Amino acid sequence: MSILKIARLGHPVLRKLAEPLSDQELRSDRMRQFIDDMIETMMEYDGVGLAADQVHVSKQITVLEVADNPRYPEKPKVPLTVLVNPKITPLTEEFEEDWEGCLSIPDMRGKVPRYKTVKVQALDRHGAQVEFVAVGFHARVIQHEWDHLNGKVYLDRMRDFSSLSFLGEFARYWLAK
Repeated sequence: MSILKIARLGHPVLRKLAEPLSDQELRSDRMRQFIDDMIETMMEYDGVGLAADQVHVSKQITVLEVADNPRYPEKPKVPLTVLVNPKITPLTEEFEEDWEGCLSIPDMRGKVPRYKTVKVQALDRHGAQVEFVAVGFHARVIQHEWDHLNGKVYLDRMRDFSSLSFLGEFARYWLAK
């Protein structure tokens, strides 16, 4: 497996609409290896999610997992999940504002409003249909990654930038509150 290079804000790949995967593409050895590399890359950088475009591949693939992550120690666990060609549907009009960061925007945090509950429909890494409801932080991570597949970053969702902080100041001034 390999650690992949992370695209940083400003790279055009992060602003493109990612292309869906065909069944044939998904079942290829090359794509299986790429998904494994995405998972390894996410874990290497203590991410809780990673979209394919964040590693310079404009395809509709995301991986996510929340398990003893040092960046989000108090968040509920989410099992390792691979979502291919996902469709996200809000199940409520209720939003929750919370802190987000991004591997493509290193060393920054900001408060972002997200739907509290979403329905997820996608294929798993083997091409099987998956459908589930995600709530709270799980829903936030999925929406964050889904935004990447649609050419958006969390900064685009912020209502204002008064909370946007470098990590040092975030820890010093915001976590202390």
